[in-house]
Amino acid sequence: MRTLSRRTAVLGILLMAVAVVAPLAAAASAQTDQSGQTGGLVTVIQVNGYLDPIEADFINRAVGQAERDHVDALVIQLDSAGAIVSDATLDKLVERIHEATVDVGVWVGPSGAVAIGKAADVVAAAKYRGLAPGSVLDIGNRRVGAEEAFTSGRTNIGAKCDRSQGSTEGCAATVGDFVVSIPSVPTKQIQQNGQTRLEPTGRTRFAQLSLLNRLLHSFASPPVAYLLFVLGMALLLFELFTAGIGVAGVVGAGAFLFGCFGLAVLPTRPVGIGLLVFAMFGYAVDIQTGVPRVWTGIATVSFVAGSLLLYDGVSLSWITLVAGVVGMTIAMIAGMPAMVRTRFSTPTIGREWMIGEEGEARTPIAPDGTVLVRGAPWRARTNRATPIKVGEPVRVAAIEGLVLDVEPLVGAARDYRDRSSPKDP
Repeated sequence: MRTLSRRTAVLGILLMAVAVVAPLAAAASAQTDQSGQTGGLVTVIQVNGYLDPIEADFINRAVGQAERDHVDALVIQLDSAGAIVSDATLDKLVERIHEATVDVGVWVGPSGAVAIGKAADVVAAAKYRGLAPGSVLDIGNRRVGAEEAFTSGRTNIGAKCDRSQGSTEGCAATVGDFVVSIPSVPTKQIQQNGQTRLEPTGRTRFAQLSLLNRLLHSFASPPVAYLLFVLGMALLLFELFTAGIGVAGVVGAGAFLFGCFGLAVLPTRPVGIGLLVFAMFGYAVDIQTGVPRVWTGIATVSFVAGSLLLYDGVSLSWITLVAGVVGMTIAMIAGMPAMVRTRFSTPTIGREWMIGEEGEARTPIAPDGTVLVRGAPWRARTNRATPIKVGEPVRVAAIEGLVLDVEPLVGAARDYRDRSSPKDP
């Protein structure tokens, strides 16, 4: 056998020593962490808005991660006006929170936050429950504040903290106060501004949805989904009457798709979506003529009805409804026809040679109506008291902005260009 060198032997002894000492050190460190003297971890997640499938999955994953990390507690900071997931999904979420192997607490805050509708079931499922002062919890058909929720037993951590007396008792005034009120969280006393307070001995980790999931969650908000859907349809309708594909078409397609995603997640009524789509058809009929008429009125009524009937169990605020209905009505009656005419007629606006061009009346002109000149619809008015019937040939006598002054070919005054030529003998 070959004799090992002294250097190799020393290296082997050192490796053996590390192999024996390292596990002992790790075990001692773990024991120290579990004792709460230098370790510990609390996870706080933020859940805002309606509980949709994205938020439900986020809570499920957070509970699983907390169990794997053996945290001292998982705190859900909740502000939700209800749940839009199925009853089966909500029941599984509630059961997951209730059966978690780590302590789960739900804090409804900050002040002004709510947990109403089915979101209140998430609060009831937690082991520790608290409301910030000014928050609201739904109990059956009643909405109660923090004090009544505590006295009735719906929450088990009070809202107020008696800081003036240097109290260290548990409370839910802030999320920090709520965290140190959970018995499984190791704490220590500190002096702050002459007051005795508690703080966790370990770390507090905050988590929220990823950027992509936050965007998708925003699209699933009832007002955002509604506004994106109707805005997308309006821009696509505008692009339908213009040549080529422009910025309006690209933006409209994106808004329409995001709006459809939101409506697919939310509890929508097919009749509401159908009325909104039918309203776009009605607006398109009159945009083609260039003048708001009967179809514009029908479309407006359909749009209002569709907006009111769009969601099942979820209501839109009056601000959102006013913005959608008034904005769409103004755009379709005043803005859209003018923009379409402007885009079609840009090469001819202000050109003198357009005066004298011939066309035909698309609608009765008495004295206002629509004419067709070189294949493009224009708003027009007659420059004389004699009305012009549908289909009669007309001549452009003058232009005022985007409105043409026209006259009938039969019995009309002579064209201004003819006046410059010598008179016939």
